[in-house]
Amino acid sequence: MNFKLFKHVFLFLILVSTISCSESASTRILVHDLAEFDKAVSKAKPGTEIALANGVWKNVEIKFIGEGTEDAPIILKAETPGKVFIEGVSNLKIAGNYLIVNGLYFRNGYTPNENVIAFRTSEEKVANHSRVTNCVILDYNQQQRDTDDLWVQFYGTHNKLDHCYIAGKTNGGPTVRVDLKGNQSIRNYHQIINNHFGPRPRKGGARGETIQLGSSFTSMSPSNTTIANNLFEECNGEVEIISSKTNFNEIRNNVFYKSEGSVVTRHGNYAIIDGNYFIGDGVNKNYGGIRLVNTGHWVINNYFYNMIGENFRSPLAVMNGIPKSPLNRYNQVTDVVVAFNTYVNCKSPWQFGVGTNIEQKDVLPVSEIRSARALRTEIANNIIYNKTGDKSVIIEHDKADGVKFKNNIINNQGEDFIDPKRIEATEFELTKVSEYIYLPKLTSEFDIYQGFGFETITKDLFGNSRENKNSIGATVQGEFNNPNILDKSKYGADWYSNVVEAKEPNIIEVTATNGELETKIAAANAGDIISLSPGKHKVSKSILINKTITIQSKESKKAEIIFTGADNTPLFELNPYGILNIKNVSLTGNGKQKAFSNLKEKMSNHFGLTVTDCDIDNFNYVLKAYKQTFAQEITFKDTAIINCENGIELSEETNDKGDYNVEFLTVENCTFTNVNQNVIDYYRGGYDESTIGGNLLVTNSSFLNCGSKEENGILLNTRGIVNVDISNNTFKNNDVKLVVLLWGAKNNSHSDNEITNSGQIKVEENLKMKLMY
Repeated sequence: MNFKLFKHVFLFLILVSTISCSESASTRILVHDLAEFDKAVSKAKPGTEIALANGVWKNVEIKFIGEGTEDAPIILKAETPGKVFIEGVSNLKIAGNYLIVNGLYFRNGYTPNENVIAFRTSEEKVANHSRVTNCVILDYNQQQRDTDDLWVQFYGTHNKLDHCYIAGKTNGGPTVRVDLKGNQSIRNYHQIINNHFGPRPRKGGARGETIQLGSSFTSMSPSNTTIANNLFEECNGEVEIISSKTNFNEIRNNVFYKSEGSVVTRHGNYAIIDGNYFIGDGVNKNYGGIRLVNTGHWVINNYFYNMIGENFRSPLAVMNGIPKSPLNRYNQVTDVVVAFNTYVNCKSPWQFGVGTNIEQKDVLPVSEIRSARALRTEIANNIIYNKTGDKSVIIEHDKADGVKFKNNIINNQGEDFIDPKRIEATEFELTKVSEYIYLPKLTSEFDIYQGFGFETITKDLFGNSRENKNSIGATVQGEFNNPNILDKSKYGADWYSNVVEAKEPNIIEVTATNGELETKIAAANAGDIISLSPGKHKVSKSILINKTITIQSKESKKAEIIFTGADNTPLFELNPYGILNIKNVSLTGNGKQKAFSNLKEKMSNHFGLTVTDCDIDNFNYVLKAYKQTFAQEITFKDTAIINCENGIELSEETNDKGDYNVEFLTVENCTFTNVNQNVIDYYRGGYDESTIGGNLLVTNSSFLNCGSKEENGILLNTRGIVNVDISNNTFKNNDVKLVVLLWGAKNNSHSDNEITNSGQIKVEENLKMKLMY
């Protein structure tokens, strides 16, 4: 090539390169408001990137519609990931093909309709081959608990939610749902992967799943959704963390860390649950494992550690079904395989016939009786290790006569157990792999049961091949490398961390000067301690509590708070996030106010209350909780309640849908004197067998001259509460027919109570409850 020709070619290449760079630059558009965004979207072509400018985007309904390609998707992203805040009444809807959303932060608000992020803009316009990644949704709750919504709702096919952090949902509705209504969303092959599902607080009723795949009425449809490589941390919304309600779903390689619930094949068939970790603490019985309903599931290569849940929350719960069950109830378990799993320090890990309720046939219709036992189910090649021997390794709530047990082993430390034919007792030790992973080190070979289709199980928990070196249990034998399952950098948005450093509380001293208490509580930081000087602290209007705060007397002698506020107002008004601990203080009212109450409306997050060593005198209500409000814990300890019209009232959830106002109510070493009604009124209505709550403990307390105006004649009202313990109390001269009416079929108990002129404690085996379904 001569020099002149080379020069022309060179100049041509520079021109082409310049034009190409110019065109590339034009595909990156920075927008500052919704109008600019809509204009950019309307002109977007494959490869266009639209960046939302850093800052707060408030009260925006974003519709991201476009047609990208596999090689050149259209991208909606934050100018800087984590610096674009979607707040107020806002949401995002996506429709089209090959779209990507990256780096948005939803906070300080709620969606105006049923979705925060939806993979559709209308019933006809759905998203396909689209992705939401590297985003955060945090505490983005409706103002009322009973206003249901979903934070991410899938429609269409081949969509993905990945590397997101999602936490803090308190209102009704699953956090994430895959919707299959319409042919455009069946066989969807969605992926929910590498996310960090952070704490979801207890909801106090049903409709609190973290992920729901379909619904009862699409349960016969194929979904083919994959949930893999996610961290579920303290997902406590309800008894189901993942509720699989469609066919052919895969739940693989996830970590369920101290989460109060289970992976449940609630409806639908042929789920694969493979290579997951279930980590408990050996104390909390609410941490669950896998609960099986329906047909054709394979449960393989899973690891369970320190799981001691029972019944619905046992490490492996195989349910009874309802003969000829309707779509929204419980189908019989059939043709299920549970193989190559490892259980370490798990109490009664295998439970069969869970949910059987034949004994309740007198109060339930035939259509609700779960009498169909599991059939054609194989439990094979599993390993159990118990540091302390367990006499009841297998629990049969109903006969497991349709279950085949093959080649399972246990080290039960020599302790005899009921089922030596189903599990072979042997000796082996554990190898510590990490803080929560201890794996069996087998010194001899054990026969491996070769069931039908078992040759398809080619990998173990760690992804090692089983083809040439197979073993029973979740892992093949050999060198175990630490998988670092709790390394949070592996999950969620790369710009966000939920790790909060503990701070030492400030101690704020308060004198009896009028107004000082209210002012200093308002100025305090979450976690601070308000120290009251001796004397009378007069308060003329409600003190707002919207953070965690402790109020206590500075000296051993109780400081006194005298409330002179208006009738029917609370001394302490508990707002969302308001957690009050009050110690060694006397509270006095005028007989027409409340000592503690939450907001009647807009309780978008939980409250909490702990009262210790206090005197509460002359209030209309000690505690009044309103409908659609919830506390994880309410505790009264070493406290005297005197001359109050009403005591502790948590009874407004009368919609009979399984909801209640507090998860744990504890009354310990307290005295109730001259409390006329609602001494303790704690209500959960509706027949909902999957709501395992609430929890009431009344112990070492005395009740004197109480209940004189109680219309139903029951001193302690516990209607529908599942876990009740009334023990070591004294009841004297209470003008009622019953001290308490307990539900015998549930976990209600009483012991060592002294009753004088106060009626009796009655146990009714089967309370008739309104059906929810």
